Formats: sequence, C-alpha cells, structure tokens
Amino acid sequence: MTNIQTKRQLNEEYKNIKYILTSTMRSRLILAMYKSPKNLEELRNELNKPSATILHGLKELENKNFIKKIQKQYQLTSNGFLLATNMVKLIENWSSINKNTDFWDNHNLSGIPKELLKNMHFLKDATYVTSTTSDLSNAFNRYIKLISNASELKIIMPIYSENHFRHIIELLNENKLKYLELTVNKEILKSIKANPVLKRNLIKNKKVKVHCVDADLKLFLTYAPTFMSLTLFFKDGHYDDSQILIGTSENTLSWASELYNIYGGEK
Repeated sequence: MTNIQTKRQLNEEYKNIKYILTSTMRSRLILAMYKSPKNLEELRNELNKPSATILHGLKELENKNFIKKIQKQYQLTSNGFLLATNMVKLIENWSSINKNTDFWDNHNLSGIPKELLKNMHFLKDATYVTSTTSDLSNAFNRYIKLISNASELKIIMPIYSENHFRHIIELLNENKLKYLELTVNKEILKSIKANPVLKRNLIKNKKVKVHCVDADLKLFLTYAPTFMSLTLFFKDGHYDDSQILIGTSENTLSWASELYNIYGGEK
C-alpha cells in the first residue's frame, strides 16, 4: 500500500470516526450494541431517550452500514463492530492518560515506541507514585520495596546508579533475587566493568545476564512476573527518580513485557 493510499484510507476512516463522535446519540448507540444486540425497548431504557430520537439515530447508522436490523434486534455490522472496538480503545486510552496526566505530561516519551503509545489503555490500572517535599525518597523507596519481593527481574537501566546497583546486589547475595536480566548501553556497561564490585557481582554472576544495546535509552523499566515499574526522563534530558508508574494487572504486565522485549533480550 502506497503512502497516498494510506492517507486516503486514513482520511476515510477519520470521516467515519468524526461522523460518530460528533453525535452523542450515534456514539451511545454504537457503544450500547457493542457487547450484544439490542431491541428498541432495551435501547430506550439504556439511553433514557424517546423512541423517535433513537429510531432517527438507528436509521442514520443503518444508512452508513454500521448497524443492521434482524427481526426486532439491532446489531452492529462488521464495520460497526470494528468502529466500536476502536472507539472503546480511544476512550480507554484517554482515560488511562488522564488518570496519570502529570506523569505523562512531565516527561520525555520518546523512549516508548509508537505502537505501545497507542495501547496506553493497558496501563489504565497503573498507579502513579510521586515523592514529596516531606519525603523526597518516596518513589525510590517504593521501588526498592517492590524489587525486594521479586525472585526474577528484567531491567532496562538508562543510568549508572550505584544506589540501585547496591540494592540489587544485596538481593542477589541474599539469594532473594534468583535471576536478573539487565539491559544497558555501552557507556553504562563500560562503567560497570570499571567498578570491581559491580563487575564481580553483575558481570561474573551466573544469575545475571547483561545485555548491551546501541540505543540511547530514555526509560527505566523494571519488569517482573508480578509487577512493572516505569520511570522516565524530564523533557530537558535529566533523569527523574521522583515519579514512578507502578502496575500489577495482567494488561499492564503484558505492555511492560512487550516494551522490555523491544530493547532487552538476546540480539
């Protein structure tokens, strides 16, 4: 498909989405039928609107081939179902962003691939934790508490932090942490190798796999079987350890796993 064809297709899809979203009634009707077909009475009760208003909206959607009527039941066509699916995704994405708007708005998001930014709804159950003037280490302490209860960790580390390394090495030596994958760039790997303690406890540790990437890492991701945490950089390029996003839901872990696999793992 050429760029011109893609643009034409996007323009056509935009017209369809705009047609639905500019009408509250059309939007509500599409969403009302998303999970199951409905008859007129069910739609009237759910939307709390008179029959005439609902029938007018149904006729408009039917003319656009978004719904069809089978006997007394109104249901989505294949086109309508695809449209409804993307509407739900859009709503959930917006809800997820809005829930943690300070976290997303304050940081550089360039390290998160576009395909994952499109799936922000996977993070709708994630919790935003920030440090305060009375507790400057709140976010970091929450992070240490999380990793202290994990037996396996996969970490994308964009900074050289002996404070982080110290806690991780303690967990390894106490055998609480039984497996660690660490993804760093060349500069950080060079610094680790230059530090005898880190070299001995990380590079030469059989429980640790260190992956080196060429990418300029712009996120600090920790992924475990039971949680994920994400910290980012400010827009001015400085790393921010005062704000952290933490998630434990299946969708959040799936999102984190995909992000980790883009940067980490065997190359």
